[in-house]
Amino acid sequence: MKKLTRDEMAKRVAADIPEGAYVNLGIGVPTLVANHLAADREIFLHSENGLLGMGPAPAKGAEDDELINAGKQHVTLLTGGAYFHHADSFAMMRGGHLDFCVLGAFQVSATGDLANWHTGAPDAIPAVGGAMDLAIGAKQVYVMMELLTKQGESKLVAECSYPVTGVQCVDRVYTDLAVFDVTPEGFVVREIVEGLSFDELQKLAQVPLQYAPLSQAA
Repeated sequence: MKKLTRDEMAKRVAADIPEGAYVNLGIGVPTLVANHLAADREIFLHSENGLLGMGPAPAKGAEDDELINAGKQHVTLLTGGAYFHHADSFAMMRGGHLDFCVLGAFQVSATGDLANWHTGAPDAIPAVGGAMDLAIGAKQVYVMMELLTKQGESKLVAECSYPVTGVQCVDRVYTDLAVFDVTPEGFVVREIVEGLSFDELQKLAQVPLQYAPLSQAA
């Protein structure tokens, strides 16, 4: 079994973002998706600090300290891109103008609840930022995360034990071991990494799974 790297996960997410989509990439690992979007597809990346038409990370030495995303990472701006007020950016998020958002997570429940802003750890700095607005405002919510914590516990859960960011909002979960859809019947496995069986994945996930691969569905 070979786990996907974070860049490989980002490439997999990017493959599912269609032509013409308006997309927000959450702080952290999801920002890697920008580096894997096909150049022949016109996709509009939005950043909550007031950017639309954001491009991939700049080449080393070409960074502009005035051009950053919400995670304070250097980015580029594509031709036709725009800057605007923070309030206008949140109006886009809350007004249903984003087709997709890609967020990280601490937990995703079987009903699609998302917990991604606070674990309750004593040294944690809780900061929900725009995640609540994105979770309820985007038409589809994708989560990108490792399946297991450092302690080997599944981040897929029956019910979230951490503070919830959004209720019944997650549509699909991309992990280093498998891709899951959240359905009314719970988690449905769409893809599994090579070398890992469904039964092995079921043991790792620690929640009931169904198996309906995309290859068969097609």
